Amino acid sequence: MMDFSSEFEFTTLRSSGPGGQHVNKTETKVEVRFNIQLSQLLTESQKSLLLKKLSKKLADDQIIIITCQETRSQLKNKTIAVNKLNELIEKHLIPDIPRVATRPTKESKEKRLLEKKQSGSIKSMRGNLKNKEL
Repeated sequence: MMDFSSEFEFTTLRSSGPGGQHVNKTETKVEVRFNIQLSQLLTESQKSLLLKKLSKKLADDQIIIITCQETRSQLKNKTIAVNKLNELIEKHLIPDIPRVATRPTKESKEKRLLEKKQSGSIKSMRGNLKNKEL
């Protein structure tokens, strides 16, 4: 498990939702930013893999942003956000296993054709019922 915490940038904000006066005056929501391109812990291949896999979740095409406002404690929210970000990074650093192409078995082909015939006969019977009622 890599420790990316030295490369995180933290921002605190006011949380939304219920909580009374406490929510209105304290900044308990935590936002963690991690710039993939500027990371010194990742190799170039890891950076390109993360940029490719997380392309839809990135801000400015290189920054991962995770927010947490689950608890009233800023420290707990910070810990949760860091854990989420670590899990996200580690999960996406695992390379994809290429799919091995296989051919359908004879039994699966026959089963598919049988199901097609059955659904086709049901549909043809529906058509006959409509014509008879008119």
